[in-house]
Amino acid sequence: MTAIQEAQERPRGARLPRSARREQLLGAAQEVFVAQGYHAAAMDDIAERAGVSKPVLYQHFPGKLELYLALLDKHCDALVDGTRAALEATNDNKQRVAATMEAYFHYVSSESGAFRLVFESDLTNEPAVRERVDRATDLSATLVSRVIAEDTDLPDAEAKLLAVGVCGLAQITARYWLTQDGEIPRDEAVRLVASLAWRGLKGFPMHPAQEGAADPAD
Repeated sequence: MTAIQEAQERPRGARLPRSARREQLLGAAQEVFVAQGYHAAAMDDIAERAGVSKPVLYQHFPGKLELYLALLDKHCDALVDGTRAALEATNDNKQRVAATMEAYFHYVSSESGAFRLVFESDLTNEPAVRERVDRATDLSATLVSRVIAEDTDLPDAEAKLLAVGVCGLAQITARYWLTQDGEIPRDEAVRLVASLAWRGLKGFPMHPAQEGAADPAD
């Protein structure tokens, strides 16, 4: 049940705790921003969707940009957390690649459509938005690059470049897949893209202590 649904089921006039009210307002704002984009959305629309007055909305967020940035922080963090969880789920590098691809496909296929705030925002010319998106992209790539650097003889800068390529591949293919209306099942799409990424990454030399663990047949 969403924060909005929970609020709607409360008796009329019942007050929400501040944290719950904030989540309710963020949920309403997310629906409006995803559907309309930043520029077309109005605080009136968000207040109406949340079932509150504009003064209540302004008690929590001083303006539309601050509300948008709060949402962006939330979903940028979700992207980074998903990448981190994928990498920490296993010590097998082939499975790590697949898990990273799955994390991105899962992220873009959420029914909320919140990924659009991060990857398809109509406010990318706003420095505060650009900074947050770039930071999330960089943090995700840094997480991947650490694994690459630890397991190969590549310098950090080269490992980071490859990691940016891996994350870019995951993001762009996941977003393209979403536009194809289920033509390829998600699990199969993840397998295909992970196979492509792994075939490239496994060609880089492992540290001598780990070479024996590599499976050339993979």
